[in-house]
Amino acid sequence: MERAIIYSRVSTQKQEQESSLKRQVTELQSLATSYNLTIVEVISEQASGYEIDREGMLQVLETIEHLNVRTLLIQDDTRLGRGHAKMALLHHLRKLGVTVLTLEDKGTLKLSDADEMVLEILSVVEEYQRKLHNSKIKRGMKEAVKNGYKPENNLKNRDQGGRIKKELPIEEIIRLRKMELTFYDIAATLRGFGYDVSKATVHRRYREWQQEQAE
Repeated sequence: MERAIIYSRVSTQKQEQESSLKRQVTELQSLATSYNLTIVEVISEQASGYEIDREGMLQVLETIEHLNVRTLLIQDDTRLGRGHAKMALLHHLRKLGVTVLTLEDKGTLKLSDADEMVLEILSVVEEYQRKLHNSKIKRGMKEAVKNGYKPENNLKNRDQGGRIKKELPIEEIIRLRKMELTFYDIAATLRGFGYDVSKATVHRRYREWQQEQAE
């Protein structure tokens, strides 16, 4: 069964709102059952949707990444957030490949045309930022080589036949990930240092490291 997270939220700290949180969770559990989902965590909080650094939402994102969860259940898109916070979270969830199911839509979240347009713009801008970032890396590497830097001297993982083993510098992957680089950007950076590696391989090694830390 596919794993999922339930997230419920109300905007105020009033005691009567607790019943709303419980109702959201109960109804979302029924939705999960109808989709044959296994709930790995239920997260509820009382906080403004305009704030993006909410403790509950940060916990949701952490669980999604650490447990490789790909489905999030919410009452409606306003529970995820409001205004810019909502759009930022929707964009981030899409990048993570997370499907959002809602009670309001009785299934996959349906966004307005305006929201879809904003997300499309964000994706295009981010793609150009990635291209710019990679161009800066390539330019820096060319300049370093021009000034005497030899990438081949950085390859410590050659076997006797001279073939490069894919034993990646996990410390560097972790450092770049903490700088919020995507796995695509990390792979591009490592290739600049002579490592023949794909985005998928970097992602897999990073997940393996996360699992080791969790054990």
